[in-house]
Amino acid sequence: MDVERTELPGIGVRFEFETKRGVRLGVVAHRDGRRDFILYDPDDPDSALECINLDADESGSMGELLGGARVIEKLNRLHHEIDNLVSRQLLVDATSPYAGRPLGDTRARTRTGASVVAIIRDSGVETGPSPSAILHVGDRLVTIGTEEAVTKVSRILRGLE
Repeated sequence: MDVERTELPGIGVRFEFETKRGVRLGVVAHRDGRRDFILYDPDDPDSALECINLDADESGSMGELLGGARVIEKLNRLHHEIDNLVSRQLLVDATSPYAGRPLGDTRARTRTGASVVAIIRDSGVETGPSPSAILHVGDRLVTIGTEEAVTKVSRILRGLE
């Protein structure tokens, strides 16, 4: 898909693309984190049918939602391509010694070889979480690796390893 990028001096950057169905969409990324989502008129590509303004928090949430879906799609493709690879959503429950602590404290990747590729919580999906991401009760960690490695991560989260 071709995405056109246009610098908007003093404002930010505009990105535009056309969907496979022929719908023209745009996003204006303002310097302060705001985003304008634009649906263009199919009869007049210079005219917007709709413009949805999102503040920095709202645009971040939208990005997490859209990014999270792409991670799940990629994981599903990997399952079909690579034998012995599994992914599971592991719950951080109230008894976990890591609830309220950074993901890095688990040392999951170092200890097991499995990777936590996303954190799913009520506020959305955090893809590619950093070691400093704080784990909360109710979080689900999307973990990928061998069956043995993912099982070990589950045991770590429960304080059994």
